[in-house]
Amino acid sequence: MNIKSLIAAPAITPGDDFFVPELCQPEALLSMVLLAELLVLVLVLSEPMLPGFDWVRLALTSLFVQWIVLLSAALLCRLRPFMARMRAASAGTLCCLIVVGLTMACTLVADYYELGGTLPRLGEVNLYLRHALISLIMSALLLRYFYLQSQWRRQEQAELRARIESLQARIRPHFLFNSLNSIASLVVIDPYKAEQAVLDLSDLFRASLAKPGSLVSWSDELELAKRYLSIEHYRLGERLQLQWEVDGVPEDLPIPQLTLQPLLENALIYGIQPRIEGGLVRIDATYVDGVFQLCVSNPYTDHAEPQPSRGTHQALANIDARLTALFGPRASLSVERRDGRHFTCLRYPCARLTQEARTI
Repeated sequence: MNIKSLIAAPAITPGDDFFVPELCQPEALLSMVLLAELLVLVLVLSEPMLPGFDWVRLALTSLFVQWIVLLSAALLCRLRPFMARMRAASAGTLCCLIVVGLTMACTLVADYYELGGTLPRLGEVNLYLRHALISLIMSALLLRYFYLQSQWRRQEQAELRARIESLQARIRPHFLFNSLNSIASLVVIDPYKAEQAVLDLSDLFRASLAKPGSLVSWSDELELAKRYLSIEHYRLGERLQLQWEVDGVPEDLPIPQLTLQPLLENALIYGIQPRIEGGLVRIDATYVDGVFQLCVSNPYTDHAEPQPSRGTHQALANIDARLTALFGPRASLSVERRDGRHFTCLRYPCARLTQEARTI
């Protein structure tokens, strides 16, 4: 999710919808420092222009404003968990009071040490009033921006969640229908195996519906895929051979639910079913430098008769759309053929823990 704006607010953690971002994050601090420098330039340029530019005045003003910004960011960062439990209006008022209070304190220190030169009594009053008003207006504008950005982000996340749930709802019937097709082919050949396959399908579909949401752990997705393969083993027997290379993937790694099963189904329909001798389906999964990659490969024959589609192409397009929606433009789904095998691979950046990525 890209937010093209001057202030790059840090990512919100799951369940954290407080409108004030984590100001201790490097991105937020850099943005605040840059905004402070822009404010300093405006303040200096708003004064009467003299023949020689006062660089010392610019440096002192910059130092003064940066101290206020950094102190405010540090204090608001510490108080953020407390303010997150307050109403938005109350939290915003408290933030403004904190910034104004810190501004008055810094002004008092600067005035005590006469960093800006000696001022008459009236000048001192005007200085305090001016700094208080500037800090109040700037903090109010910034908080208003944060609030509107939070509302926009919440609306965008709701739309994205609805889109993902729609895609998820489409793939479940597809998954059920194709599993039933496999069971139907066993009814005449071996009624006992068909009965066992129905029981496996019941357990499998129960596991599929057990967890709400779009993301599950890798271990759950792996178990779901193995239940599906147990159904296909009844139909294909020894023609179906499997090779798993998935030991390096953390069990808690997040993956969109019903992702591996359609890839395996694609391999069985187009790689194993048309071949009398069957073949090997290889599943390779790695997690390196925060990027998860999964490849399912199967043998193919150039001159083999094309098999009638049972919706698998739609499922692959569905997976591609869900990956893009959940993980952004760095996620990809690719299909290629080399060395007599057909490869379907997906990759995306992700957090280690499922709970860190369950909510967008």
